[in-house]
Amino acid sequence: MDLTHTNVAAAERKRRRRLRLVPRRPHLSSSSAVSLHRAMSRALNRVDWRLVLWDGRTAGSDRPTFTIALRSHAAVDRLLSGVPEKAFGRAYVEGLIDVAPLEPFLEPLAAAPIAHLFRAWPAIATALLGLGGRPHGAPILEAEARLRGIRHSRQRDAEAISHHYDLPPEFYALFLDRSLTYSCGYFESAEAGLDAAQESKLELVCRKLRLQPGETLLDVGCGYGSLVIHAAQHHGVRAVGITLSRAQVDCAHSLIRERGLEDRVEVRLADYRDDNGTYDAVASIGMVEHVGRKNLGVYSQAVHRSLRPGGRALIHGITQQPSRMWNRASFNDAFVFPDGEIEDVGLMIRAYERAGLEVRDVESLREHYEMTLRLWARRLDANWEEAVRIAGEARALVWRLYLIGAAVSFRLGTLAIHQTLAVRPDPQGLSNLPLTRRDWYA
Repeated sequence: MDLTHTNVAAAERKRRRRLRLVPRRPHLSSSSAVSLHRAMSRALNRVDWRLVLWDGRTAGSDRPTFTIALRSHAAVDRLLSGVPEKAFGRAYVEGLIDVAPLEPFLEPLAAAPIAHLFRAWPAIATALLGLGGRPHGAPILEAEARLRGIRHSRQRDAEAISHHYDLPPEFYALFLDRSLTYSCGYFESAEAGLDAAQESKLELVCRKLRLQPGETLLDVGCGYGSLVIHAAQHHGVRAVGITLSRAQVDCAHSLIRERGLEDRVEVRLADYRDDNGTYDAVASIGMVEHVGRKNLGVYSQAVHRSLRPGGRALIHGITQQPSRMWNRASFNDAFVFPDGEIEDVGLMIRAYERAGLEVRDVESLREHYEMTLRLWARRLDANWEEAVRIAGEARALVWRLYLIGAAVSFRLGTLAIHQTLAVRPDPQGLSNLPLTRRDWYA
């Protein structure tokens, strides 16, 4: 379903109505509400917002950029239940807190140095205690990951992937493009739609890999199979995709059958460490974030091992600055991408080259991912009732917070995404690549 401005506006009006817990009565504002607003304003580096408490007390601007509503006293307890970011996210997912609109609230949080946020927290906690808050453990929610075993073991990686990707494909279809490509698009113009951007991205990957008819391609972390299907249909390759998500495998098999590609495309339920084939090209789109720093060398060696001499690899993954490394106690780790680890691009390139790959090109697509995420978030809002029906309100809220928050982070540059093209040189040390990139854009 294409997004319309009417759908977005209606969704936002509905969300704003949820914030009107009681009629606004500024004269009921208490010192406790004012103290909490003041403390949070220091953390946010802005005061143009409004706080609404469950009993009618308010504080802050009469013309707010955004409004935060604590819908019950339980919200105060929840905010004191652990690491601030995770505690807020948990309260939002439980429906104890509402924020409308989300983006202007998330922007200062994404932009602020982590140290600033930690320095601001004691004053916020003191204000919450002044509202009668009691620190205590929070319950594990259904939408929260429950992983067992050693981090980044095969079994635990399978559980982590299942948590995020084994939601029904019908849920993802509500906000993804028609090919169900769940990674950054490539926008050839600001006016390009999501379908066009994803088709352009798939084609760009194939061109960077310089795929030729009859060659073989391995897609590590293939999702619903959009790349292997595109490569077979438009470049004449024989393609294998692997993923740890059973839901993705089943959906990909159905899409492959619909297109009559069973003799040229195969998708398997498999771990990247276990594939023993040799291919002309390897792609890995949006999967390296799940590998973990301790296994980055193992992953890079697996890519190298899978390539014939002279073969090409394209690894497309989210990166971030070393000063803002992924927090294992974060909301994202608990609810969105459990055990996900985002590294800086320099560390990743060193790992690829230590494994014997020669890096030939690195391209940042940061602005493209911001645009992709905004379209996903708007489409999710436009299909909100159906999203809640399929996944439940808590899971739908997790995805809404994640998509909008990630879009903000890519816009501000606290997250980035890079496509890295590498080769496995042949025995004579040759890359066998053209002298220019001109053919990518022909």
